[in-house]
Amino acid sequence: MSSTLLELTRAAHEDVERLERLIVKDLQNEPATNKDRLAQSHRVRHMIDQITSTTHKLVEIYEDKDSARKDEIAALGGQNATGTNVFSAFYDRLKETREYHRRHPSARVLDTTDEYEQWLEEEPQVEFSGEEASGRYLDMHELYNDYINSKFGKKIDYTAYLEVFSQPQLIPRKLKLTRQYKEYLSKMTEYLVYFLERTEPLQDLDRLFSKVTTEFEEHWASGKVDGCKDEAQENGYASDQNASLDLDYYRTVDELIELGPEKLKEALGALGLKTGGTVQQRAERLFLTKHTPLEKLDKKHFAKGAQRPGQNGAVAAQHQTDDLKQIALMEVKIEKLCEILSEKIMRTKENVEKKQAQNYEELDAEREDEEVPDIESDDEDQQIYNPLKLPMGWDGKPIPYWLYKLHGLGQEFKCEICGNYSYWGRRAYERHFKEFRHQYGMRRLGIPNTKNFNEITSIEEAQQLWERIKEKQGVNKWRPDLEEEYEDREGNIYNKKTYTDLQRQGLI
Repeated sequence: MSSTLLELTRAAHEDVERLERLIVKDLQNEPATNKDRLAQSHRVRHMIDQITSTTHKLVEIYEDKDSARKDEIAALGGQNATGTNVFSAFYDRLKETREYHRRHPSARVLDTTDEYEQWLEEEPQVEFSGEEASGRYLDMHELYNDYINSKFGKKIDYTAYLEVFSQPQLIPRKLKLTRQYKEYLSKMTEYLVYFLERTEPLQDLDRLFSKVTTEFEEHWASGKVDGCKDEAQENGYASDQNASLDLDYYRTVDELIELGPEKLKEALGALGLKTGGTVQQRAERLFLTKHTPLEKLDKKHFAKGAQRPGQNGAVAAQHQTDDLKQIALMEVKIEKLCEILSEKIMRTKENVEKKQAQNYEELDAEREDEEVPDIESDDEDQQIYNPLKLPMGWDGKPIPYWLYKLHGLGQEFKCEICGNYSYWGRRAYERHFKEFRHQYGMRRLGIPNTKNFNEITSIEEAQQLWERIKEKQGVNKWRPDLEEEYEDREGNIYNKKTYTDLQRQGLI
């Protein structure tokens, strides 16, 4: 048994301590440009990954599942040596340690400060596409092509897609239960995570997704997630409940016959039973279900192609619910990622709109400006004379004062729903109602962002309007207990509630 295990443990602890000091030293230097800040973040991320990897190895050593560390420590004390000479055992271990360092010179305790200092001067190579412009913008063109060429997408331009791709709730649920949509969500999540890892390497995505998943599971269990209910339950099952009859109110087949052939047909169809035959046969077939569960009925009573309860129908419904849950979780993760990247999404949209308004010469000039180092561009920005503090144009210079007055950019509009965010100019104010920040604020309030809420920026006013809309919708809602009519043998008309009460009492 050699002393290599203890030497590896000592070297690992020294590496972790050196890397921690190096991270502190690197973070103490304030980067001059965004490019330097990104390089610093990647260096720190690389060192954190090395610390994590080394710490996992140390944990395995200290767990000592094979008792190798325990045996080595015991051997250093001479407990495993032949005889009782402790010093001879100590010098044997010393000889083995020196032999180990002779064969592994890199493991010696040397002053490696200079070698580690070189890491601070290295510039990590981070790959970005041309559209991403070193991480300033997102490149959603591939996902955009998938969207417009899919069944769940729409034929819209790239600028409009940048506004709606973060809003999966706009897509009908019946179009979400497809393999194409799941692949689209998976591809989008992969790209947003990859982009975030390159632009914000210090972001702890594992912890973020763990928190999102925990909150999602709680909301799903309580039914607060959109898409939680199965579409079949909302449409088919609800209609079946309305069409079925409560047989506890009927004591004989003759009472069922009085309902008429159409009512019996609807009740049988809701249960998946055959709907043909005379009125007598229909009533007898329906009366069987009063004392016999559906799963115990003979197959001859069921319609052709209908599934009996407890068979494949429940399994298929469970699979559909699992798919809905998986899709809803991916949508929640995408919404969280878009919330973090909201500023870059808005910047990407503005950049696309700006490029659409430029000609070839302007695009070429802008491309040349991007090739100039960031330090020089920062110096040029500091030398620009702008006493009126006018907004910057596409060329990096203040816009003309007449244009500033024409668009009313000196007029401030605040939106409480957007977190008291300020919008300068009437045009920006009107446009922000369709942008991600306002839509996200409305979604947090649980209010749909429809045209009814345009020009409303107060949370209290939006909630009051939403309550009035819900009350108005409730007035026009169909209430079967009060509005559905029933007729007895004598031709008297009652609503459903009165008719059932009189029937229970045996008065009709």
